[in-house]
Amino acid sequence: MTTDTLVRNTTRTLNYGIIGCGMMGQEHLRNIALLKDTVIGAIFEPDATMRAHALVLAPSAQFVDSVEELLAIEDLDCLVIVSPNFRHLEQLQTIAAHRPLPVLVEKPLFTDVSQMAELKEFAASYPAPVWVAMEYRYMPPVAKFLAEAQAATGGIKMLTIREHRFPFLNKVGDWNRFNNQTGGTFVEKCCHFFDLMRLALGSNPVRVMAMGGQAVNHLNEVVDGNQPDIFDHGYVMVEFENGASAMLELCMFAEGARYQEEISAVGENGKIEAFVPGPGRFWPADLGPAPVPEVIISPRSPKGPRVEEIPVDPALLAAGDHNGSTYYQHVFFRDLVLGNRKEAAVTLADGMWSVLLGHCSQVSMLESRCVSVSEFM
Repeated sequence: MTTDTLVRNTTRTLNYGIIGCGMMGQEHLRNIALLKDTVIGAIFEPDATMRAHALVLAPSAQFVDSVEELLAIEDLDCLVIVSPNFRHLEQLQTIAAHRPLPVLVEKPLFTDVSQMAELKEFAASYPAPVWVAMEYRYMPPVAKFLAEAQAATGGIKMLTIREHRFPFLNKVGDWNRFNNQTGGTFVEKCCHFFDLMRLALGSNPVRVMAMGGQAVNHLNEVVDGNQPDIFDHGYVMVEFENGASAMLELCMFAEGARYQEEISAVGENGKIEAFVPGPGRFWPADLGPAPVPEVIISPRSPKGPRVEEIPVDPALLAAGDHNGSTYYQHVFFRDLVLGNRKEAAVTLADGMWSVLLGHCSQVSMLESRCVSVSEFM
């Protein structure tokens, strides 16, 4: 599919307010620019370097000095929160207090389970739609995997997600090096995968067993006198209410492979796999073209794997590091704001569950025990 075939026809121009224009915020700006009838009306970004980058991408935007000042701009239709993790919930609360608009908020929703009561209070009273940015759902190979998994497997009994990737990149002030600002790796990074587990299995988790830690990355770094404590690898096993099992394998010092993510689901009828390459900008030019995503369906009978390449529009690949998923997500969010969708596909409850599973994983790693999800509900 191309960008032209995905955009809905409408004569209304949506005016976006953006909170945060670091690396991911700039990806959002590039993808919003691919949509028809959209404009970036205002941006709040406190870092001067990031503001300069954002100005190149959104030269007509008004730059403001606070969330409150942004909310005072009358013609905004919706908001996108792309600030550091530990700011998300407080900024949602500020928006609720001043001017509740439709919001697309980056993951994770919050960084500590002690904030769940605040999130539930926000969710119960916020009058406008909120969409949690779980982009991985919309990567074309992952979307195809999700669409065909039940038929290919006859009902998923085992789900495995493997990500072998590069370390955390440098961000403003290296805020992403510390658990207290990110929620920890298995909240910050892996909430995507826990969201995919719940979505693919159609069930909620009950128990978690995990092991992991910090083996390689950031050990020799010092930020404001503190050594980073962010984990760089781990295994997580999750048991679900419907009896299915899932496993996550994460390694953040193994970016040399052909594919960054590998997802497999197995049931009594067969197996389906999705293979997703990492950002094309990291693929060495001397190795030729970057890998193309694939989905493989392997029936149990008659035996015979079927391989299908799932190419992604080059314009979408150039707009970000997430296989076009940020664009597709914005298409659907735009439909929500325009009233063409009844509700967000990724709800506040989805966002909460993904953080909760990440937290349980890290507790299991730190305390060397099986963790019941109900302990933190």
